[in-house]
Amino acid sequence: MFTRTLILVFLVSITACCTSKKTATAATSDTSDKQEVMMSDAKMIEAGFKQGTIEASTVEGDCPFVIKMDGEQSYFLDPINLEETYKKDGMKLWFTFRPLRMANRCKKANPVEIEDMQLRVSKN
Repeated sequence: MFTRTLILVFLVSITACCTSKKTATAATSDTSDKQEVMMSDAKMIEAGFKQGTIEASTVEGDCPFVIKMDGEQSYFLDPINLEETYKKDGMKLWFTFRPLRMANRCKKANPVEIEDMQLRVSKN
């Protein structure tokens, strides 16, 4: 009886130790992933990229897709050359653009030409 209890305690101890190491490794991996994303963000900003989120609209007279600029003051841009692959509501992007001197196609957004665009990696 005593031997069974001793073996059971031993097995539970080993299982608990292995499980906690996996959790610690996963936490360390998550931290390093977040640091990589933050370093990548800094490089993108340094290269002149802006952060934005695609917003789709089905309202009549509104632009079908706009980019909501992320930051302290949010405003909207109307990308006249948005590729089909980026036409997804809620998609987070890095992009560079050139403002255009043309009439607005919708009230809430200013027309721009996209020069470069990339998906933004989530920090979550």
